[in-house]
Order: sequence, then structure tokens, then C-alpha cells
Amino acid sequence: MNQLSLLIILTAALVTPLAMAWFRLSVLPTAVVEILVGILLGPSVFNLIHANATLNLLSNTGVIFLLFLSGMEIDFSLFSRRKVPQTPLAAKVANSAPKHSPVFLAGTAYTGIVVSSLLLGWACVALKLFADPWLAAIIFMTISLGIVIATLKEKELLSKPFGQTILLIAALGEIVPLLALTLYAAIFGSHNQSLWLILLIFLAAGVLFLRFKPFFTFYQRINKSTTQLDIRLAFFLIFSLVVLAESVGAEGILGAFVAGIVMKLLQPGEDTKVRLDAIGYGFFIPIFFMMSGANLNLRQLLAQPATLVLIPAFFVAYLLAKVIVYGVLRLRFKRGNALAGTAISSVTITMVLAVLQVAKSMHAVTSQQSGAFLLAAVLTCVCGPLLFNLSYSAEAEDLKKSVVHFIGTNLLTVPVAQQLATGWYDITMYTDKEANYRTYNSEVNDQLIPDLTAATAEAAGVFDADTVVLGHFNANKNYELAKAAKAYGVNRVIVRFEDRNVLDEREDELTDLGIEVYNTPNVNIAMLRSLIETPATLRLLTSTTSTVYEVTLRNRRYTDQAIRQLPFVGDITISQIFREGHFVRPTGETLLKFNDRLIFTSTPATARELRRELGILN
Repeated sequence: MNQLSLLIILTAALVTPLAMAWFRLSVLPTAVVEILVGILLGPSVFNLIHANATLNLLSNTGVIFLLFLSGMEIDFSLFSRRKVPQTPLAAKVANSAPKHSPVFLAGTAYTGIVVSSLLLGWACVALKLFADPWLAAIIFMTISLGIVIATLKEKELLSKPFGQTILLIAALGEIVPLLALTLYAAIFGSHNQSLWLILLIFLAAGVLFLRFKPFFTFYQRINKSTTQLDIRLAFFLIFSLVVLAESVGAEGILGAFVAGIVMKLLQPGEDTKVRLDAIGYGFFIPIFFMMSGANLNLRQLLAQPATLVLIPAFFVAYLLAKVIVYGVLRLRFKRGNALAGTAISSVTITMVLAVLQVAKSMHAVTSQQSGAFLLAAVLTCVCGPLLFNLSYSAEAEDLKKSVVHFIGTNLLTVPVAQQLATGWYDITMYTDKEANYRTYNSEVNDQLIPDLTAATAEAAGVFDADTVVLGHFNANKNYELAKAAKAYGVNRVIVRFEDRNVLDEREDELTDLGIEVYNTPNVNIAMLRSLIETPATLRLLTSTTSTVYEVTLRNRRYTDQAIRQLPFVGDITISQIFREGHFVRPTGETLLKFNDRLIFTSTPATARELRRELGILN
């Protein structure tokens, strides 16, 4: 019977996503559908599967792996702040920009959620709906990070300020309840130990991080398909910290979440993340979700009148706990998006399942109350994504063009600036030569500055751009300004060198800093050679209908897809893929990887759309 129940669950795990694709059921998250399938297969409806030792072990492993992968989803770069100099122009730019950062908005919103959840917890006690206000508050303040990330990815919002804000709120909605649950279990549990021992988990995490920090810098040289060292490291981190957490009286899920954070900080390759997702979402996690549904007995729950009151009461409490998010989001975003953000922030299921699992082991919740909490959480997962998709629309700040600043206004740079200005670019040119300024200022957006020192350029706002191009004839000035721009925090710095002798001395230094070097003689030589070897090269590069473009693949929607499966493959020709320092000759079966640099040919209009689509960090 144990084997039959497992076979039924694995069959359902295979059929469920196929059925969702067949019926185009994209409104509900897969996790919610899997819980509903578990309810159908369990004693509530068909009574085909029952809990047993094997399924319980796999289900517990599933929740541990789910929290581990959730820890790996935390994007710590969101907490870093770009340097903003206190200069007149920079101050003007800062004053015209939105004043509230995603970190501030998320912190403020979640503080409000915590306060609201505590009030609702005591309200449940006053109304005699639930006896433990602390446990109720922990449940109400939870947010399902996995569902939020999936929804934001679908809308391609993770790289935008709105998406970053919601992502941080959701991350806090897993981290804070997890820590609160650990403290709750340590204080009220029957086997509680000293709270200070919980600090050993974070101490051990720090030791593991320092010990394995250089791991991914050399493992590629020794890794083999029969060893999979990165996956072995992941399981070592998981079970080391889970065992330690349980040994000091904390919950194992805290250790799993911290292990995911450690793995994230070790900066594994995209392939590692893909394989870990495959192990978790391909086997363990669906079992956990389906068993969570199978463990519910709706016939017994709904037969009790009290449950019919608890489900809508808890559902309303989930929503009321997140109402404060709307007011905070309105500080920066428009009304519809504030509503959308509030709706998706109310979604909760993952941590509710984890909290209820711990609460049951502590006998702090009855099966009737547990079922009501879970069913109300399922309702949030149905309503939240639906309302989000209906309410969200692009913010004005998300539609801004890419800002490119040129230093040096001359015959080489002006034509390039003129052509880029017709596309999705906001172009400004800077020169220290008054004669050049008088010549070109009527043709391009040109600014005259006193000199080309780093201090003057910074004061004039030259470095407040997505891309800075150093196109001056003076190689030494270009060299100094390129370093200053990169130190300021400019994403892309392109520097021109006419003198090969100057470039030879400094090319390695600039390349190590991430600065892109352009040498006109080298380009001319390469062009002439290509023209001799491939006569159509010049026509291709100068054509007004089709030319060569490059884009870095940042949109994970297209990673691990074969080129022939791309929806736009008929409109472009991919000639080369630059991956991890070397070129890959593409075929129809070549799988695209995150951070691949695609060199392709297309029309300018297609190229603009394609670069926006593939280049979005999602």
C-alpha cells in the first residue's frame, strides 16, 4: 500500500502540470493546484492515498528543500546602494527621481504587516476563534515567496523597482515568520533549549560560507558528470544546518533556509541552480504539497459548523494583515499597481504549511483549526494572482529609455549618437571644445563643460548614465575618465583608444575593471579582412534594413531553451554565442544559458524589441 500511494502521487505530479498546460490554467500557481489534487486524492474525496512513513519522510524532505530553494531566491544586491554624489546636477536628478527606495518601502510595509498581524492575533483570541495570539500572528504575517517570484517572473518585473519592492516584502514574509516560529518553538516547546544556542546556526553558516567561498572558482576544473560536486555541496549544507538547528532546539526548516542563503552567497553557476530546482520541484516538493492536501479531511472539517466560520474569518485576517501594503506602495507607485502589490503580498501557503506542521507537533493547533488556516491560505493563492494580473500595468519610470552619455563630440561619435537617438536611447554628448560645441549642438543634444577632468565630469552629471562612451581623441583623458566612471558605478563604460602603444600598457587593467576597449585601427583591420573573406560583410553592417546586433540574455524565461524553440527565431539569424569567455557556434539544438551574449542579424525594429525582451533581468 505504501508503494501504491507513492506511485499514485508521482503519477499525479506528472499529470498535473500537463493538464494545466492542456487546459491553459495559468491563473492558479502550480503549488495550489497540487494541494487541490492532494485533497481530491485523499480522504476528502477519492480516498486513494494515506499518510505513511515513506510519504511522511519524502514530504518532510520536500518542505526542507522548498525552504532551501527559497533561501537561494534572496537577491542581496537589492540591499546595495549606488553612490550618489552631492553635486548640483546630481542633487537635481535625485530630487526629480522617486524618493523612496525599494528597501525603504519593503521595510516600512512589512513593519506594518507585523503590527497588523499581532493585532489580528489578539482579535482572534477576543472573538474566541483561536486561543494562541502569537501563533496566529506568525501565520497571518507569512507571505509565499515562491508564488510571488513566479508571478513577478511571468510579468518580467523582478528587475524593476516595483518588482524589487514586492520581492523584498515577500522575502521578509518568509524570513521574519521563520525566525518568529523558531523563537516560538524554543519558548513554548516541550524540548526547548537556551535561545542563545540558536545563534550557533548562524555561526555555523558563517563558518561554512568562509570554508567553501572559493569552491565555485575551481570546481569546474575537477567536476565530472559522475561526481556533481555542486549538488553534493548543496545537500551537505542542507543537512548540516538542519541537523544543527534541530540539535539546538530550533526548527529544521530554519536550518534549511539559512543553508539556501549560504549557497546563494557562494555564487553558484546558473546550471547549479537549474539542477537544484529540478531535484526539488521535480520530486520532493510536489510530494510535500500533495500530502499537505491529502492530510486534510474536508468531510470531517466541513461537517463541523465552527469550521465554516473559521475559514472566512481566517481568509479576511490574511487580507487585513496586508492592507497596510497598499498605503506604503502608494508613496511611489500608481493606484492600480499598489492594489496589485497588496493582492500578491496577501498570497500565502508555503510558510503556513511549515508553521502548521510545527504547531501540530507541539499540539498547539487542532486539526479543525489547521484545516481552516490552510483552506483560507489556498483561497489567497486563488484570489491574489488573479487580482494582480487584472490590476497591474507598467509604471512610467519602467518605460524610460536607456541613458547613454558620450564624452567627446567629433566626427566619429556624432553620427553614432544621431542613429542611437532614433531608437530606445536617451543621448547626451559632452565636449570641452567650444568650436565643436558650436558646430554640433544644433544636430545633437550637446553640452559644453569647462574641462575633461573626472571631478568636472562628475559635477556635470556625465556619469549619471547607464552607458558612458569615452570617444575623445586624447587617450590619456579617456583612460582617466573611464576609470572614474567605473568607480562611480556606471554599468557599462566603453573607451576609445587610437594609440595602440597607450592601449598596450593599460588594456589588461581596464579589462579587469570591466571596461570595454575600442581601438579604431584594430577594428579597421578586422573589417577589411572580413570584407576580403566575406564580401557581404560591409553591405550587412551598413544596410538600413538589416545589421548585426548583440544582446546579453538576462531573461530566465528563455534560458535552457533550444534556439529552434524561440518564438522569434524566424525573424533573426544568430551567428555566434559568447559564453564564459569563448565563442559557441550555435545550431538549432543549442541551449541558451543565462548571461549568454548573442550576436545576431535582424532589422533595427526587430532588434530593439528583441534586446528589450531578452535583456530584461527576470
